[in-house]
Amino acid sequence: MATVEEETALLTAEEFAKRPDSGMVEELVRGVVVMSPPPGIRHGFVCLRLGKLLAIHVDDNDLGRVIGNDAGTITERDPDSVRAPDVSYYSYERLPRGDLPIGYHATPPDLACEVRSPSDRWREVVAKVGEYLKAGVPVVVVLDPEKRKAHVFETDREPVALGPDDVLRLESVLPGFEAVVGDLFG
Repeated sequence: MATVEEETALLTAEEFAKRPDSGMVEELVRGVVVMSPPPGIRHGFVCLRLGKLLAIHVDDNDLGRVIGNDAGTITERDPDSVRAPDVSYYSYERLPRGDLPIGYHATPPDLACEVRSPSDRWREVVAKVGEYLKAGVPVVVVLDPEKRKAHVFETDREPVALGPDDVLRLESVLPGFEAVVGDLFG
C-alpha cells in the first residue's frame, strides 16, 4: 500500500521574522514554529523586575543594553532556531552603541534569562539553556517563580541553584550586579 508523506518546509530565521504576529508566544525550533500560551501575570512581573534591576546596573555603569520582551536570538542554523529570552543583556562589545538592528542580532547576548512559565517542562527548559550555551551565550539564568529559585548556567561550569535567601551574582558578565533571589519574585 502506498503512503503519502507530507513534507513541511522548514523556516529560516529570516522567514520566521517576517511572519505576521499570531498573538501567541512563538519560537523557531529547528525550522518549525513552536507556540505556547501566554505565561500569565506572575511571569510578566518577574521578567520586568529582573529586567529593571539589570537595566539599572547596566545603565549606571555604562556597560551595554538590557533587552526584554522576547526579542529573539538565533541559536542554531540549518535548520534554524530562534529562541526568545525573557530578558537578555548585550555588552557594547557584542552590540555596539548606536541604532539597534532590526530583526535578530547575529551575535548572541552575554546573558540570557528565562522565567519558567506554568506550561514549561524542566526538560524543555534545560534543552533551551543548552542551545543558548552552544550558541555562545556565556551565562544563562532560569528563574523559577513557583519554587522561588534561580538556576545559573555558565559555559564550562557546573550549574548552580540559588534559594530565595541567596544572592544572585553574575560576575563573569556583569561585575558588581547583586540581587537577592527572593526579591525577584515580589
